[in-house]
Amino acid sequence: MKMITLTTDNYEEQVLRNDKPVLVEFWAEWCGPCRMVGPVLEQIEAEHGLTIGKLDTDAHPEIMARYGVMAVPTMLLFENGEPVKQIVGAKPKRMLVAELGLT
Repeated sequence: MKMITLTTDNYEEQVLRNDKPVLVEFWAEWCGPCRMVGPVLEQIEAEHGLTIGKLDTDAHPEIMARYGVMAVPTMLLFENGEPVKQIVGAKPKRMLVAELGLT
């Protein structure tokens, strides 16, 4: 699997209409912690089969605003098109896995 690059054009289909859980990472190119958490999310995706999408907040601020995201990185876990969990900030892999309930 490969992380999905989310845009305004594909967000509804990839996240809101997806019948599987989707973790959306709100990130920005200039964000150091975002660069740190990216490879960790790739490992989680490969090991747990979780669908992960990356949303560039500079390119798509309207989606960031829709969910009240104030800091990057922020990760929102969506189930049935609704956010069910929010994680703010870069965290070690074991903490992310535990917070996402993937253990």
